[in-house]
Formats: sequence, C-alpha cells, structure tokens
Amino acid sequence: MNERFLGRLLLAGAALLALYALPSHAAPSKADIETRFEKWVQADLWPDAKKNGISEKTFRAAFAGVELDWSLSDLAPPGFPPPKEQKQTQAEFSSPGPYFNEDRLKRLAMTGRGFASQYASTLNRIEKTYGVPGSIVLAIWGRETGFGAAKIPNSAIKVLATKAFMSTRKDMFRMELIAALHILDGGDVSPADFKGSSAGALGQPQFMPTSYLKYAVDFDGDGHRNIWTSVPDTLASIANFLVKKGWQRGRDWGFEVTIPQAVSCAQEGPDLAKPLSHWASLGISRISGKGFPSGELKAQAMMLVPAGRDGPEFIVTPNFYIIKEYNNSDLYALYIGNLADRIAFGAGAFQGQWGDVGRMLRSDVAAMQRALERQGYDVGGSDGLPGYKTRRSIGQWQEKNGMEPTCFPEAAMKGRLK
Repeated sequence: MNERFLGRLLLAGAALLALYALPSHAAPSKADIETRFEKWVQADLWPDAKKNGISEKTFRAAFAGVELDWSLSDLAPPGFPPPKEQKQTQAEFSSPGPYFNEDRLKRLAMTGRGFASQYASTLNRIEKTYGVPGSIVLAIWGRETGFGAAKIPNSAIKVLATKAFMSTRKDMFRMELIAALHILDGGDVSPADFKGSSAGALGQPQFMPTSYLKYAVDFDGDGHRNIWTSVPDTLASIANFLVKKGWQRGRDWGFEVTIPQAVSCAQEGPDLAKPLSHWASLGISRISGKGFPSGELKAQAMMLVPAGRDGPEFIVTPNFYIIKEYNNSDLYALYIGNLADRIAFGAGAFQGQWGDVGRMLRSDVAAMQRALERQGYDVGGSDGLPGYKTRRSIGQWQEKNGMEPTCFPEAAMKGRLK
C-alpha cells in the first residue's frame, strides 16, 4: 500500500467520522424561534384570547411590534438545551442579615413618613374603608417600588408573551397573559403605558395581571384603575388586596419578644395559634419592655422564630400571614412590619441580632428535609427552604435526640441527619 493511497484512505475515514459526528438536525436559530413565536401568536394564542372574550382590536393593538425578549431569565426556547437549574437568588429567601439593610430601611422610613403626611387624608380614607393601617400600605409600596420611584420600563405584554411561549412555567404565564389582555380590553390603560417588571408584575404595587383583575380599585374616582401613575389607586389597591385576603381590622401584625430558654422553639406556625395570653403565661414578653396591648390578649397569636434561636423572636398575629400573601416569605413580612412601625411610631431595628444563618446550600437543607420526612416529620416539602414546618421539625428532632433545640438547619447536623 503506497503512502498516497494510505493518505487518501485516512482522509476518507476522517471525513466519514466527521459526517457521523454531525447532529441529525441543527439547533434552530433565534430568527427561527421568532418565526415560530409569530405563528404561535396568530394560530394558537389569538383563538384562545377570542374564546376568552378579548376583542380583535385589543389583541392586534397589544401585539403590534411585539417580539420575544431574550434577556429574561427562566427561558426554555424550543429546540434549545433545557436551562440549568438556577441557584436561589431571591433576597427574601437568602441570609436574613443583609436583607434588613439598616441604611435602606432608614431611608425608606424617612420617605414613608413624608408620604404619610402628604397623603394623610387619602390614607385615612383608605383605613376607614378597608381597615388596613396606612403605615402597612406605605411599607408595601416602599418595599415594592420605592414609593413609585423605581423604573418599570418593560412592556408587560412582551414579557408575559415571551414567558407564555418559552419559559419553564408556560401555563402560568399564559393565564397571566390572557388576564393582561382583559385589562387592556377594559380600557384602564393603553398598550404603550402597560408596563411591568421582568417577571410580569404590573405598576407600583407589582400586581400580577390576575391580581390586578381581582384587587385593583379606582380610588381617585376618574373611572380607571390606574396602578401606574395614580397614588390613591395604588395605595387603595394594596389595601384591598390585604383585606380580601383576610386582614383583621384593628389588629397589629406582631411583636418582637424574648422567649425564655425553657420554652421550646418548636412551637411556631400558624397551625399552632393560641391566645396571646397563653404565650405571655409562658414568660414570653415584648423585648421593648412594654406590655402586650390588652385588646390582643384574648386574640389568637403565633410564635415565629425565622432564624431559630439564632435571631430575633416574635409573636405574630394572623395579619402577619396576610402580609405573606403579598410575598410568601417570613423575611418579607417582617420587613414590612418593621418598616410600617418605623413610619408610624419611629421604631428602630429589631433588637435581636441575626446570626450567621441562611448560608447553607439548598441541596443540603433539602437532604435534611428528606431525612426528616423519612422519620415521619412534616417539613412542608423538601424544597431546601427552611420554613416554619422545617424549623419546627428540626427543633423536635433535636429535642428527641438529646440536643439543645435551635430550630434551624446547621452544618453539624448533616452527619447525624441522613
């Protein structure tokens, strides 16, 4: 076999290997996906919108010039590799210490007190109508969009349509997109002014479209529910949301307390509510030194230890859990409660110090949760987030195994809790 023939044979073999190495079909380009999106809008979404009562005029106006927004997170374009699992980055589910940034809280409280004075008559009317304190409404407004100062530049239709077409939660966003089209069809806002966040939340209160349809109100009497530029509509809509979720008129959100060491921390949760007088009889007292309001003593209240024994401790009312309906996070609800107290009473930071908690990997916490479930504990699901059921179960497990209960996941537990 001569060298020339051998060379040709090797080249042919290499070419054949390269041919087999090629994918059976090339991945679609972004232009291909955009074409699919346009077909989806016309052939799939429009018939669904029409069936739901959306007018063709509204639909065409809403989608004029709308293209996919490739900058959004959590996208799963057809024909592309599935997205990698993302780390939990939402602030409400991270380490609590940095979340309660004192400088930011002070700034928000100072601005909030200014708005409390500026909109005093509106807030009084809101409290009379809905029973929600103005300070709570202001605190949510401040936390969500900096009292309306935050820029909300995204086209809500573009965001919702992108996510309804190619996110990992397409069904949920399709429902929100249809709700958004109902909002436009109702005439409260034009497509050009229909702005939201990169998650599809609308206006100053950051309502999802389905929440807008349920809770937004026209409080300034101009005939439109305007949560983009009307402060009265924004504030009243927040209050209406809370009261429709079950806000109890005349009650506080909760109190920072000291829980004696002899009292188990594994008693927290809304399902273990008891009269506030019961908690007081155990020696639990307000950390400020003030007594509990007499009107609260016979009412139901709950223990809350968001960082177990390594952080501030609280007795909260059912209204605390109504705030969580806005954002299902203990830290969020505590932030709103503390900011509201700063606006209304000039309160300061929580006196209890946040320890070095919330830094464990979610995968490690999830492994602990699964181990506890195997032993019969109700941890509320193995999602890697230490909610009250997980904290309570950890405390019960620690007590059962002769350990001092801390009611929070600790690295030292990984070896024993398998």
